[in-house]
Amino acid sequence: MTHDPFPTDEPAVVTCGLPYANGDLHVGHLRTYVSGDALSRALRRVGQQTAFVCGSDMHGTPIAVNAAEAGTSPEAFARAYHEQYEETFPRFNVAFDNYGHTDDETNTELTRDIVRALDEGGHIYEKEIKVAWDPANDQPLPDRFVEGTCPYCGERARGDECDEGCGRHLEPGEVEDPVSTISGNPAEYRERTHKFFRVSEFQSYLSNFLDRLEGTANARNQPREWVEGDLQDWCITRDMDWGIDYPGEGSDDLVLYVWVDAPVEYVASTKQYAERVDDYDWEAVWKDRANAAERGPEAAPEGGEIVHVIGQDIIQHHTVFWPAMLRGAGYNEPRAVMACGFVNLAGDAFSTSRNRAVWADDYLDAGFHPDLFRYQIITGSEFTADVNFSWDTLQERTNNDLVGALGNFLYRSLLFAHRNYGGTPDVDVSETVRAEIESATEAVREAVNDYSVRGLGEAPVDLARFGNEYIQRHEPWKLVDEEPQQAAQVIRDCVQLAKACAVLMQPVLPGKAAALWDQLDETGSVHETTLAAALEAPPAEFGEPTELFDRIEDDTVERLTEQLEERVADAGEDDDETEADAEDEAEAGDGAAPPAVEPLADERVSFEEFQQLDLRVGEIRTAEGIEGADELARLDVDLGVETRQIVAGIKQLHDLDALVGERVVVVANLEKTELFGVESNGMVLAAGEQADLLTTHGDATPGTKIR
Repeated sequence: MTHDPFPTDEPAVVTCGLPYANGDLHVGHLRTYVSGDALSRALRRVGQQTAFVCGSDMHGTPIAVNAAEAGTSPEAFARAYHEQYEETFPRFNVAFDNYGHTDDETNTELTRDIVRALDEGGHIYEKEIKVAWDPANDQPLPDRFVEGTCPYCGERARGDECDEGCGRHLEPGEVEDPVSTISGNPAEYRERTHKFFRVSEFQSYLSNFLDRLEGTANARNQPREWVEGDLQDWCITRDMDWGIDYPGEGSDDLVLYVWVDAPVEYVASTKQYAERVDDYDWEAVWKDRANAAERGPEAAPEGGEIVHVIGQDIIQHHTVFWPAMLRGAGYNEPRAVMACGFVNLAGDAFSTSRNRAVWADDYLDAGFHPDLFRYQIITGSEFTADVNFSWDTLQERTNNDLVGALGNFLYRSLLFAHRNYGGTPDVDVSETVRAEIESATEAVREAVNDYSVRGLGEAPVDLARFGNEYIQRHEPWKLVDEEPQQAAQVIRDCVQLAKACAVLMQPVLPGKAAALWDQLDETGSVHETTLAAALEAPPAEFGEPTELFDRIEDDTVERLTEQLEERVADAGEDDDETEADAEDEAEAGDGAAPPAVEPLADERVSFEEFQQLDLRVGEIRTAEGIEGADELARLDVDLGVETRQIVAGIKQLHDLDALVGERVVVVANLEKTELFGVESNGMVLAAGEQADLLTTHGDATPGTKIR
């Protein structure tokens, strides 16, 4: 692994969090997969050897529970959904180089090999623990077979996760007041011997790993509280039949916890891809060639470039447990982890129990091209922020950006070129347009190295906007007769811009890019080009173009919205998301399910009381962590008339260096207080557990009063 800009000489692999084979896919699930697909395509555009792999997560208690309810085996139950996913992803132009599943032979053998390596390295030990037991059925209750109360926050929790409260991973025996989900009776705890992975001994390594991890800031910051706190060892076995058996003697009745074998599928799928091609070395990607573990916790391994694209709900698994497993087994660590925000539906949460979802089949049955969805979900927000999907937003982004900007430029330029010149005018592209295309291709390179899939989607549309302005300013239709040489120059430039758009739009709009490539009568495939092709001369001749994008009409949006509302109404008005919702949404780790929102307060305050708050716009001048405090940071905030020192609990949740220059909202007349010996003179406002800072939409100057 290097930290050099892409492209590097090392092979790369892009993976997405495995979809859990436990239910149908909806558009919220698809965010990570279309984003990972776009990133892998863009990496190839910049010249990086890249494999894009994934697979279905087939094991775990939710599948066992639902299979029993369906009267079938867990394998048959999960296999049916796996096959459904295999068919669905290509229909959204998600082109995995390999798509496997965790129950296949390759993953099973690699998982056992890795666990054996951890065991032989002294990283696994046995321990007697309390396991929930159903006395009525006389059987153990692993994970989702038991629920109760979270010992940390007091909210309802499943056996392995506090899904409705603090979100913590829970070890067997931690849930209080356990209840069997099989019989509904109170459960009891019994002593059982299980295997534990010594995650705690990797604490120093993990801290250094997070320091060098690339990707999104939330993936680096969220796990620091775990890594720098009291890092606990991890129970890696379960009492159940469905899963991969623990390797070794005396463990016949134990299977590996699903989060042990699930990420190993990344390695297995890469290996399966390499076995089908001649020029990709999976071991060069995954195996640590440097024996970094022998050189101390600060040493980084040497191997390929591994990029994980996941939902923010499984950050800890990919930045704590997984890299510790890789380190202990002599494998390479991830170069980058990209964690996306949640997907909302028309401004509200998805609810599969209420059928409040746009299912993948709903979108496809509506007759829309998959690239429209890809563009909307990728460019609708920054990757770490929540994004909203609705038929209205799809219409808006399609009509404004794809039809109005990109499609309009391409059609008018190529049509004029075909009718007046039969194709590309025989002149060289101007230096002005050449420079604009070079700037656009550089923007794509920067987006790749900044892990900004949104930037990948914006680059071709921005270039088309330049093209529209360029052709409008020069009005070649007026120049054809009076200044034919100048008219030819303008249209030559526009055709080159159109070809550049085809190259740049391929990562996010691969289907439409291929269609445009064909309209230009280009040879070969646009999917095999690099960014250099953006400035290669277009064909001298091409046929009459057709419009690439169609407007989405109001009546279509109204019809689809009404259908969704009727379906939700038919499913009932129960606002409480069921356990099935939580399981279906959370397992995939794809940003599908937003966190629960607290109810609005019944007690009101008067306008006069509200006016007593002095809310001001502030600009952060400096931001630094407070020594000895896990969560606190000291900020110097410019309030126009003076600079205030404010302590905020954002140390683990934000890249502090990146906050300098940010405009925030400050409660300026809050009483002073002292935290960890540091005076705090005000409060910076933020939303939610992830401390999403309240900022200004425009350029309000520091000190502006908020009314």
